[in-house]
Amino acid sequence: MLKPEQPIGIFDSGVGGLTVASAIKQQLPGEKMIYFGDTAHLPYGDKSASTIRAYSRRIADFLLDKQVKVLLIACNTASAVAYRDLLEYVGDRVHVVNVIDPAVEFITRHYPNETVGVIGTKGTIQSGTYERKILGHKKGIRVRSLATPLFVPMIEEGFVYDDISNAIIRSYLSSETLREIKSLILGCTHYPIIKNQIRKFFNFQVDVIDSANAVATYLKNILSRHQLLNDADQPGHLFYVSDYTEYFEAIARMFFEERLNLVLQNIWQET
Repeated sequence: MLKPEQPIGIFDSGVGGLTVASAIKQQLPGEKMIYFGDTAHLPYGDKSASTIRAYSRRIADFLLDKQVKVLLIACNTASAVAYRDLLEYVGDRVHVVNVIDPAVEFITRHYPNETVGVIGTKGTIQSGTYERKILGHKKGIRVRSLATPLFVPMIEEGFVYDDISNAIIRSYLSSETLREIKSLILGCTHYPIIKNQIRKFFNFQVDVIDSANAVATYLKNILSRHQLLNDADQPGHLFYVSDYTEYFEAIARMFFEERLNLVLQNIWQET
């Protein structure tokens, strides 16, 4: 039986999921988090669905060994292609949450009958998950989807707030696909780090939506409903990465907004 004092397990292909972890820290300060960033394999967006599902299962095994009560897929690509697989794999042992459903609920509630843009990795966009789920709500919303595959490596390599990132952002977002959109979903948890640059590109005329706060609220409701909320004074978060570079910690600090103690954990060598 799951207990309130058990931690929340979170995973992403890199540092992007730390935007979600930061929102959870703000809304659920008593919850302990165990984060795994699969930096050895980033980005997930150009990997096959079968490969992403295999990575996700191995990470799920690692986090379940840590006795987590929730498995939060803080990666849009993995949420799009591996969520159902993980539900079947571990859904009878732990609550499984993705980052797409909360964003879809927010959009369908606040933007009925509007034109909404979605940007993300190739894997996320090609899956059609956002469009399918938004249209499934039958709120008259028109969805315009665009793959922006260079954003993740650009961010992971530290090209933000500079001429290089602005040029890449301008190149993608100038696409005719995104004309006349009312709002834009950042369909990757890395993208909030360039949210202000994206807002500036659109002259602040487009509502730019990241899912971090929506996911934290969604998670809080699940924990409350199942009587699993924790109120620890000092929860003591743990952060693991499958590969480490000098710049990674600086980027991680930008995402989580505080210094992190990152532990190198190559789970791929374990059996």
